[in-house]
Amino acid sequence: MKEIEQVIHDFRKAVLTADRTHLINLLADDLSYGHSDGFIESKEDFISRLANGTYRFTTMELSHQSVWVSDNVAIVRHELDAHTNDGGVSGEAHLYVLLVWQKRAEHWQLIARQAVKKRQ
Repeated sequence: MKEIEQVIHDFRKAVLTADRTHLINLLADDLSYGHSDGFIESKEDFISRLANGTYRFTTMELSHQSVWVSDNVAIVRHELDAHTNDGGVSGEAHLYVLLVWQKRAEHWQLIARQAVKKRQ
C-alpha cells in the first residue's frame, strides 16, 4: 500500500512540474487518460500537452484517497482540487478521479485514468 501511495505522490509531482522523464516512466505506453469532459488521450498526447503548456497545474491537492491492491493491479480513487493556468488562462479543477495502476517489470505504471467533475 505504501509503495503505490509513493507512486501517486511521484505522479502528482511529475504533473505539477511537467517532468517528462518521470512521466515517461510512470505512464504505460498503452495509457488511456480520460478527462472530465470525455476527451481521451494517449501517453504521448498527455505528456506533450503538459510540456507545451496546454495543461499547467499551479497547485494540486489530493484528498479522500482510497487504494485497493490485488497482485499487480491497484485501483485508486481520490478527489483532486487544483489551480490551473492552461495555455495562460487561469482556472480551477475540482474532480473525482479513478486511477488504475499495474506493476510491470517491478515498476508501477498508470494504465487508465478517468475523471468526472464534482457537483457544485
